[in-house]
Amino acid sequence: MDVSLEATADRRARGARETMGAVLALMRVASPWGTFLLLLPSLWSLALAGAGHPPAGLVAVFVAGAFLMRSAGCIVNDLADRRIDPLVARTRGRPLASGRLGAGTALAVFAVLVAASFLLIAHLNRLTILLAAAGLGWAVLYPFTKRFVAIPQAFLGIAFGWGTFMAWAAVRNEVALTPALLFAATICWAIAYDTIYAIQDIDDDRKVGVKSSAILFGGAAWAWVGGFLLATCALLGAAAAREGAGTVFLGALALCAAYFLVQAAQVRRGLDRPGAFRLFKAHVGVGFVLLAALWLDLA
Repeated sequence: MDVSLEATADRRARGARETMGAVLALMRVASPWGTFLLLLPSLWSLALAGAGHPPAGLVAVFVAGAFLMRSAGCIVNDLADRRIDPLVARTRGRPLASGRLGAGTALAVFAVLVAASFLLIAHLNRLTILLAAAGLGWAVLYPFTKRFVAIPQAFLGIAFGWGTFMAWAAVRNEVALTPALLFAATICWAIAYDTIYAIQDIDDDRKVGVKSSAILFGGAAWAWVGGFLLATCALLGAAAAREGAGTVFLGALALCAAYFLVQAAQVRRGLDRPGAFRLFKAHVGVGFVLLAALWLDLA
């Protein structure tokens, strides 16, 4: 009996570990790139709204919120794509696509993450809370747009850029032109880096009928990527100049613009899957360079 009970306990423990591992995979804990790309526009906005000295508590709230909401967005994405993901080489091992988790468990985790997110901001001003509620709508909508919209990456940019308004409102309790410029910059940025990301799946997406900017732009993707990245720089420069940023940030922005042109040239030459993913991940580093330059300039 003791041996039987021990074996049962071992099976339960192993099952719990496997479930937890699947939940962490569902949340993309081991792949934080999306979390950083969601977080960075909010930190840009906090830096500008706080004149280089945003409250540390607000920074912590937005860091934690980015993790929670990116994880929640990934769950919605996997629920929406659970019939498609098994047909795509890169995604067929995801927990819902592979059957390691069920939709009910995924929905329960999503509910916990959303509840934690709203508890996190419950002490902030009313405007920020209202903007957060609207932001959740964008996060839920985005995964479904790839079935109907030729450039779903624009909706990703809206979802990722919405935090610029929230961060600004959290500091100044208003919506203004500067966060609107940051929001537009984030949309352009997301279209560019997610077009590069989508190159990884372009053949599979065509087969299953999923839309993406990589498919729409085709052989001209390099020009569109370069154009959107330069627009990102122009909009960021305008936003920063409005709030008093000077030569440090503008110098960093010029260097990033030059690097973006190098990326466009690499897209033109052609990318395999590892190359596309490598270029995509590089945008996280660029975003942090620009954030550091903002803080140095405004401090």
